[in-house]
Amino acid sequence: MQLLEGKTVLITGASAGIGRAAAIGAARHGADVAINYLREDAAAASCVAEIEALGRRAIAVKGDVSDPATAADFVARAVDALGRVDVFVNNAGICPFHAFLDMPVETFERTMRVNLHGAYYMVQAAANQMVRQGQGGAIVAVSSISALVGGEFQTHYTPTKAGVHSLMQSAAIALGKHGIRCNSVLPGTILTEINRDDLADPAKRERMAARIPLGRLGEPDDLAGPIVFLASDLARYVTGAALLVDGGAFVNLQ
Repeated sequence: MQLLEGKTVLITGASAGIGRAAAIGAARHGADVAINYLREDAAAASCVAEIEALGRRAIAVKGDVSDPATAADFVARAVDALGRVDVFVNNAGICPFHAFLDMPVETFERTMRVNLHGAYYMVQAAANQMVRQGQGGAIVAVSSISALVGGEFQTHYTPTKAGVHSLMQSAAIALGKHGIRCNSVLPGTILTEINRDDLADPAKRERMAARIPLGRLGEPDDLAGPIVFLASDLARYVTGAALLVDGGAFVNLQ
């Protein structure tokens, strides 16, 4: 069963990690896919090639999500190449780990611009295209378990992920009358480039995994299914919701 047959999906930050897994997962479920990326040309090209190997159309559009012009450009070029926007996945994000008391201003502001401002611009541009099309749509934002809990070296990052979650709640209200659903996924600790250095110590990785009821850290592919579900008509009455995808980490207080 292909849950996204005939749909066009746009995903930010999709040359690697969760975004790439979601892009390929969407293609496996019948979608044509446009990916946004910032630096890795070869990785973006290989993602497009994997999608095309599944018999779907794909394009990669380079751009920095912190620039408002990038959002309009990404949506316009996706529509030009693929015809429309049915699903938008806001995934692009950064987390340069740093202590709170001496947080560099530029580190804080860059994290805000990419993770929160970029999400706002991108979601707004995609939503406007969906409204013009007049057939509804689905928006899924990759927030984080960090929207719900703190992190000593993430004082700049956790507020952005809480903001993305809040954005989806408010956008669900603003866009419901247009038939556009807005939801979040909240990943736990997923092994990606964002935390590769932080989890390079085997002892720390083992300690983190031991806290998770399912007994392992997450992988990018663990997010593909939940994102496809929220984007699909199986979730046609789900909006303003947040789905934890964390192996049970959040509930493991005791």
